[in-house]
Amino acid sequence: MVRTNDKPMWYQLFKLDSQSDQSLQAQLRQVLVKAILDGRIPTDVALPSSRELSRQLSVARNTVVLAYQHLIDENYLLSQERRGYFVNPDMLSGRVDMLRPVPTEHDETPIQEDFQAGPSTVINLLDQRNIVRPLNWKQYDFPFIYGQADESLFPVNDWREACRLSLRVDAISRWTQDRVDHDDDLLVEQIHTRVLPRRGVWAEPDEILITAGAQNALFLIGQLLLNKESVVGLEDPCYVDARNIFNLFSENQETFPVGEHGLEADERLGRCDVLYVTPSHQCPTTTTMPLESRKKLLSQATEHGVTIIEDDYESELNFVGNPTPALKSLDTEHRVIYVGSLSKTLAPGLRVGFMVGPKKFIAQARALRRLMYRHPPTNNQRTVAHFLSLGHHDSALLRLAQTFKKRWQVMDEALKLQPVFSSTAPSFGGSSFWVRLSEEVSASALEKLAAEHSIIINAGDHYFASSDGPTNYCRVGFSSIPSEKIAEGIEKLAQLATLSQVQKM
Repeated sequence: MVRTNDKPMWYQLFKLDSQSDQSLQAQLRQVLVKAILDGRIPTDVALPSSRELSRQLSVARNTVVLAYQHLIDENYLLSQERRGYFVNPDMLSGRVDMLRPVPTEHDETPIQEDFQAGPSTVINLLDQRNIVRPLNWKQYDFPFIYGQADESLFPVNDWREACRLSLRVDAISRWTQDRVDHDDDLLVEQIHTRVLPRRGVWAEPDEILITAGAQNALFLIGQLLLNKESVVGLEDPCYVDARNIFNLFSENQETFPVGEHGLEADERLGRCDVLYVTPSHQCPTTTTMPLESRKKLLSQATEHGVTIIEDDYESELNFVGNPTPALKSLDTEHRVIYVGSLSKTLAPGLRVGFMVGPKKFIAQARALRRLMYRHPPTNNQRTVAHFLSLGHHDSALLRLAQTFKKRWQVMDEALKLQPVFSSTAPSFGGSSFWVRLSEEVSASALEKLAAEHSIIINAGDHYFASSDGPTNYCRVGFSSIPSEKIAEGIEKLAQLATLSQVQKM
């Protein structure tokens, strides 16, 4: 705790970082607030004068003056004439006065033992096979990661305009209200009139539900359609989290191989209650299901009474040839539940997705969502709605398509130069390649070795239904790496793939 005679300690208490993306004034306000709320500045001790603190921190005096004034306006500080600035004791009222417990020898246990504490869960999710991607991927020299956005392509000014509109007084009065289970009307309208028609899908507003990303939509669908006796049909290989989600509700799964034209259904489809499919850009192989194959699959589903869950994954990233209509656009019997997302074209961190289905089903999903989290944040919904209505989304799609097409071509050429790799360029675009390595190469070992050399790839083992499935496939993304770095990165990856450390035993 700071005392009156500890003046040199102010510098240590209020450390600022000149390399931070925050302004010095914002940093100073932040550390002051933290020190106040943590009780590190007694209410009877005056803070240093603006002149003294600016000297100790080597910042402009005006920076300190503005920070102090802001905290006075927010009631953190009191300005007393001839005495200085003091912590407002009212800001610390209403807090339980208890010291943080000091860990004992009994508490200092390995994290594995810590996991045993607390109530036992009725399910264990920690043993699921999951894709693990480093959060610090930007620090890698060659981030061939998928599912992340390239911030240099993000339409900052357009997004700011949409944010400003959503912060108008009339807009705030709408989205600050509890909408219970209703979505933002403008966003639903934009998905209805702008987003879905691009895929040939025409749906009424009450057939659309906004979700916290496509994955949340899959969870809602699984909870509504599946029980322990249900049989789920899945692609093999398949989107890992979809398989994990459906496995929470039913362990009865039929897997169908993915061929040149996508999922290859056979007589086993008759055993399924639900079929999950990614026909636009199959995850992870990038195969696109042709129109005739889609019509055939719909006919088979109708014959066997199967509900299709169409995850229109990466459909918006189509930059080669003409797009194929969504399965949902061909559906005349309400057989297909359509799942979409704006994550790949905006930013995955926004978590904005949607589902389209029969009115009664969407009403059920809306009621279930209400019990979970009522609705996605309406301020985000309104901002995205403005972004769409102003035409920024379509413009961003065009820029993404142009950039990704160039990267797609560069990566295709780079991979073909390396005998250790075998791949087919995604026929309609997307953001990654599905690469087959030499039979003697372990993809998981290559993934680890590549990370040690500042290269990110994604081993394909977990995409396969069986843990004994193929181990020489990997996913190589190009959404977050500049074109000029792709060839060098692929060459270095090929060199690593020839080393003995990645050879199978």
